[in-house]
Amino acid sequence: MKTVKRFAPLAVLAVVAIALFASGAWRLLSLDTLKTHEEALRAFVFAHLILSLLAFIAVYALVAAASLPGALMLTLTGGFLFGTWLGGAATVIGATAGAVLLYGVVHTSLGAIMREKAEASGGRLKAVMDGIKAGAFGYVLTLRLAPIAPFWLVNVAAALAGAPLKAYTLATLLGIIPATLIYSSVGAGIGKVIARGETPKLDLIFEPFVFGPLVGLALLSLGTTLYQQRRAKAAGR
Repeated sequence: MKTVKRFAPLAVLAVVAIALFASGAWRLLSLDTLKTHEEALRAFVFAHLILSLLAFIAVYALVAAASLPGALMLTLTGGFLFGTWLGGAATVIGATAGAVLLYGVVHTSLGAIMREKAEASGGRLKAVMDGIKAGAFGYVLTLRLAPIAPFWLVNVAAALAGAPLKAYTLATLLGIIPATLIYSSVGAGIGKVIARGETPKLDLIFEPFVFGPLVGLALLSLGTTLYQQRRAKAAGR
């Protein structure tokens, strides 16, 4: 019975992920879809704003938890439908909820098994785990601010490293805000860009004037974390 309870969350998430992937629904997340159904989508959001927001947050949480492709287009869609700030807020809530959900599934169902394999094999997952163990909040915040590690990898590593849930959740929430708002603002302007017959720049975040400040914030976070760790070690001597 304990085994069933332990692996039940994983089974549910796996079924949802397989169903979403097999349905091909994620393929509908495209600029062509937004362009084709813009009028109908905007009319529905206008008539059912709260329902639309809740549905968007739920879908984003499932996509993030299942680590399915399409998160970028969802972020753009949020900005497109709800505007930069409301769409950005909905995205942050959905992405954080999905990250916490995946954290819980891994921690509950696969923690011991995956932790042993990660420790034995080394590699990128173990490197992230080691960093999180050294300082969960600061390290997770750093990886969220500068998107240099896949979103799912940080989620899994945090669960395997036993990061405190509150610190992990808060670091995720705060860390994804800058990049989310950037892409949400791009999404908010997609309608005008498409109307002009142009293609939005989806790699905007890697432009020096955008990526530079994000890296700066990440380094500041990492520097603060390292300083706090050194002070703690010095005080413990």
